[in-house]
Amino acid sequence: MKTVFASAVFHSAALVALCLGANPAKAGPIRSVGSMAFAEAGTLLVADWRGGEIHALQLPMAPAAEPRQFNLKDISGPIARALHTQPEHLRFEDMAFRPGTELAYISLSIQQGRGLPLPALVSVNVEGKVAVLPLRTLPHQSAPISDRPAADKVFWNDVPAATYTVTDMVFHDKKLYVAGLSNASFASTLRVYDVPFDGHATASSIEMYHAVHDQTETRAPIRKMSIATLNGEPSLIAAYTCTPLVTIPLKDLKDGAHVIGKTVAELGWGSAPVDMVGFDAGEGPMVLLTNSHKAADLMSVADIEAASARPGLSKPIDWPKNPYLGVKAIPVPIAGIAKLGSQDKEFLGALRRNEASGAMELVSIRKGAFLRLSDFINEYDFADYRYSEKDPFRGLHHQLRNEEGYPNLAAKATP
Repeated sequence: MKTVFASAVFHSAALVALCLGANPAKAGPIRSVGSMAFAEAGTLLVADWRGGEIHALQLPMAPAAEPRQFNLKDISGPIARALHTQPEHLRFEDMAFRPGTELAYISLSIQQGRGLPLPALVSVNVEGKVAVLPLRTLPHQSAPISDRPAADKVFWNDVPAATYTVTDMVFHDKKLYVAGLSNASFASTLRVYDVPFDGHATASSIEMYHAVHDQTETRAPIRKMSIATLNGEPSLIAAYTCTPLVTIPLKDLKDGAHVIGKTVAELGWGSAPVDMVGFDAGEGPMVLLTNSHKAADLMSVADIEAASARPGLSKPIDWPKNPYLGVKAIPVPIAGIAKLGSQDKEFLGALRRNEASGAMELVSIRKGAFLRLSDFINEYDFADYRYSEKDPFRGLHHQLRNEEGYPNLAAKATP
């Protein structure tokens, strides 16, 4: 789930009925499952680029649960068995955490030779139990995605532009914000839907200045985004490939509008955003951006807010000596992530590939620590090492070893 600030989450059955029953749109068949976002009351919003729709899925009731850690070193096998296929046939599309339940929902495509992939949706709990959601019979309503990229448009000879119809989705204040491409000349598009779906949607084209490329760009889509209040205005914080950070007031997103976003940071070249998560771990609202080819960027919302109050970037970087401009990000040791989400108030949840086995892992990362201690071997890990009473890492090591499933090793770091 993409966390947004000042957005309440409810779980009553009455709101489930509201989300799916008021002014219902016609439900279409689900042909693909991609980006996901949770709305209130157990409604999961799923992008279907192949079918050209957004689906609002009504999920079965789930019990409430307190924060617990995921330490699943192989979910490829259990998911494949649940779907009656092989791990190598699975393509992991997105992940979202259902608020208050400690359940990860994962959208997948099942490759089947030359035929079209089959869409699949599963939930996974902290014990590793996989439940398959029946997409054919799951109650849902749908809303169309207008002006999708043409079927004959491709990137790099074989990547259909239509697969970028939806690149990210964020739910906020009864509206769904959908980033992606359209078939217009100004292809970078932000679509906004009322939730519950009532037939009302808007589409705005987006322009921004890219300091690495030293040009105004109108085609490349927003890749990942979050929402925060900046200078009194609810605003989109958007990240693009190669890697500008842009702010856009939500009030500017009107049907048919051409919106110029404000570039507030240049975070480095040669990488693509993987996920953006907003949260507050006790140090004030933060935004964490994970990347495909470099360490994650941790930024204070206060710093983004201050930069958004100033003129945006308008000059190129000094490459390669000074590749960064604007808001300063703290690099944190989260890399090699396939999908990242805000699991709960204490943890981030991550899908990542095991380097040795190739299996997909589902693990938790404590907010504020921003690492898995068990990923490393260092001085502290030798059997004859003894912590000093004043070692500043002792308490943290004790906590993380317990959380990551090594209580026997946590004992020697007991404060």
